[in-house]
Amino acid sequence: MKLKKIGAFFADLMETVVVSLSIFLIVYLFFMQPHQVNGESMVPNFQNGDYVLTDKISYKMGNPKRGDVIVFHAPASAKCVEGTGCDFIKRILGLPGETIEVRNGSIFINGELLPEEYLPADFKTSPGAYTANGPVTLGVDQYLAVGDNRDHSSDSRTWGPVSKSEIVGKAFFRYWPADSINSISGVNYSF
Repeated sequence: MKLKKIGAFFADLMETVVVSLSIFLIVYLFFMQPHQVNGESMVPNFQNGDYVLTDKISYKMGNPKRGDVIVFHAPASAKCVEGTGCDFIKRILGLPGETIEVRNGSIFINGELLPEEYLPADFKTSPGAYTANGPVTLGVDQYLAVGDNRDHSSDSRTWGPVSKSEIVGKAFFRYWPADSINSISGVNYSF
């Protein structure tokens, strides 16, 4: 009798573990995924070692918006170690079809200055190889993804736009460190 109860207990335990792992796997593969911020490219808004959850489904039903913080597969020119699944976290500043220019330490979209109140006043934006020769126009499904810490960010200014197909998802919640837990909302620009 005792042996039957122990067997039933372990069968229930295994069923619970299998169901839990299945639910976790489905959520991880299709709905959301944890990511760690590595490096200083998003300072002061994200710190090295922050952990965020990435919504993987929103962009399947709609398009990224200016100001969204996204996670995407790093371009080949980023020289990530082969097989590491290197992903970047950046902010979308330019949208498909827009003309982008980096001048006077700022970003201009279709000739208008992009207001970036979330950055310290002393942060200046320098052009990279992609934006160094004047205005560039983004193609269909191309986005300009730039780090908040402009002097310490490898981003679209250097290696060009990010295509929608490379985007893993939108960062929506910071869950570590404990004193920085918050939801991540995009920025609403005045134009």
